[in-house]
Amino acid sequence: MPAPRTVLLTGAAGGLGTLMRDLLPAYGYELRLLDVAPVAGAPDAIRADLGDREALRAAVRGVDAIIHLAGISLEASFADILKANIEGTYNLYEAARQEGVERVVFASSNHAVGFTPRPDDDAPRVSVDTRHRPDTFYGLSKCFGEDLAQLYWDKHGLETVSVRIGSCFPEPTSVRMLSLWLSPGDCARLLDAALTAADVGHTVVYGSSANTRAWWDLSSARALGYEPRDDSEPYAAKLLAAEGALDPANPDHARLGGHFCTNPPTWRSDLA
Repeated sequence: MPAPRTVLLTGAAGGLGTLMRDLLPAYGYELRLLDVAPVAGAPDAIRADLGDREALRAAVRGVDAIIHLAGISLEASFADILKANIEGTYNLYEAARQEGVERVVFASSNHAVGFTPRPDDDAPRVSVDTRHRPDTFYGLSKCFGEDLAQLYWDKHGLETVSVRIGSCFPEPTSVRMLSLWLSPGDCARLLDAALTAADVGHTVVYGSSANTRAWWDLSSARALGYEPRDDSEPYAAKLLAAEGALDPANPDHARLGGHFCTNPPTWRSDLA
């Protein structure tokens, strides 16, 4: 596909969306912003719920590609996850299909494989071929999104790069995050690669920086042209001094999903 110029960014008011709407224009994209909440500093942003099919179809009309970040990003009741993350993602894909959009970048998550044991220091890094092992209803919704993306590629020719995002913050905030950290700069580089790589079909990639302590195999992301520049290691000494090393006997440390496997943070609709 030609290099996309106009990109719909859903979830533009969220934490990751806020970071990306500041960084992606430098790559030459004109962003069309969408969120159910107001987008600070963007009076022209589209206010729409993922359940509003007519509004979604209008939002995707004329764009070259979509970066889909919207939805619930923590654990919630199945009913809430179903509406926002499962039905909402389906509605977005249907709108994209109807309007002839050729490429979606879908914000999947490491929680789609959260119950996978984390690798030891000398073990191979976790491949994107690892089977789905969601740790929550939230993670389950990301499995659905990846499978939906595969269906829309096979059936309708709509390409997707599903990015199993780790933790995208200005700096890592825990020892576990040293392995999963995706710097904002690297996130923008990865999204740019996902938008511009040729012939992606449906490609699943892990989203992290070039961390010394990385758990994931980034080869499928690098095949898109992603060249991460950052590493969490400069933050390691401070975090290890504060928390100590990960303990494989601790259930929160034993699996990729961390505490999402044991006591996940929960989303509350009354605080959204």
